[in-house]
Amino acid sequence: MKTRAFTYILLTLSVIFWGISFIFTKELFLTEPSLSVTLLVFLRLAVASAVMVPTLALMRKLPRIRREDVKWFLLLTLCEPFIYHLCETTGVQLVSGSLASVVIATIPLFVPFGMWVAYRERIHPLMVIGVVLSLVGVGLTLLGGEGLTGNLRGMLFLAGAVAIAVVYTALLVKVVSKYNPLVITTWQNLIGLVYFLPLVLVFDRGNMAQLSFSPRMLLLLLTLGICCSTLAYAFYNHGVKKLGASQACIFNNAIPIFSLIAAVVLGQEGFSWAKAAGIVVVISGVVIAQLAPSGGRQ
Repeated sequence: MKTRAFTYILLTLSVIFWGISFIFTKELFLTEPSLSVTLLVFLRLAVASAVMVPTLALMRKLPRIRREDVKWFLLLTLCEPFIYHLCETTGVQLVSGSLASVVIATIPLFVPFGMWVAYRERIHPLMVIGVVLSLVGVGLTLLGGEGLTGNLRGMLFLAGAVAIAVVYTALLVKVVSKYNPLVITTWQNLIGLVYFLPLVLVFDRGNMAQLSFSPRMLLLLLTLGICCSTLAYAFYNHGVKKLGASQACIFNNAIPIFSLIAAVVLGQEGFSWAKAAGIVVVISGVVIAQLAPSGGRQ
C-alpha cells in the first residue's frame, strides 16, 4: 500500500510539472520572439542532459542500453521527445496554453484502446467511467475560462501529439521493466538531442544569437528541462511500471487543472466556482479509474 501511495505521489508530481509546462512554454514564446519550436525543445533537452547525464554517471547509475533494446530506445525517442514535442510545442505556439492542456488531457481516453490493440489488455469498465468523468471535470474547469480559441492547424498538431503519446506508451512497456525510469528518461533526452541537432543547425543558427538569455528565460528553461523534460517523464515511467499504462495515464487528466492554477498565479486567467467544481470532478474520475484491477507489475 505504501508503494502504491508513493507511486500516486510521483504521478501527481509528473502532471503538476506537465501542467505548468504549457504556461511556461507560452511565456517563453511571448518573451522571446526569435525562439522557434525546434530551438526551444533542443534547449530543454540540452538543459536536462547537462544536469542528469553527469549526475547519473558520477553515481554510476547510467548503464549502457542493451543491444537488444537499442531499437526500442530509438523508437521511444522518435515518439517522445522528438515527434511529440514538435507537435505539442507547435500547438502551444498556435493556441492558448489552457486549450492545449485540455487536448493533451484526452490522452488517457485513447491509451487503453492502444494497449488493447498492442497487447490485448482488457479495458475495464471502471477505467472508462473514470476517464469520461475526468474529461467532464476538465470541461467544467474550463467553462468560462479565457483564451480557449485556437486555429485548426494548432488543433491538428495537438491531435498528432495525442496519437504519438498513445504509441509511446505502448512502446514503453517493452523497456520499463528492464531499466530505472530515470535512466530511460535520461537516455531519451540524450538521443533526442541527436535527433534535434540537424534541425537546429539547418534552421536555427541565426536565432540562437538573438535570444536574450535573461535570468527569467534561464529560469523557465531550467524548469522545463529538469522538472518537465526529466523528472516528470521519470515519475510517469515509474507509474507505468507499477500500475500499468492505462491506469498511470489516467493522471494526465489533471494536467489542465495545474495549467489553470499556474495561469491564475501568473495573472493570465481568473478563477471561478465552475473551475473549482471541475477540479473535484477530475479528482473523482482519477479515483474511480484507480479502482480498476491493475495491469502493471508490482
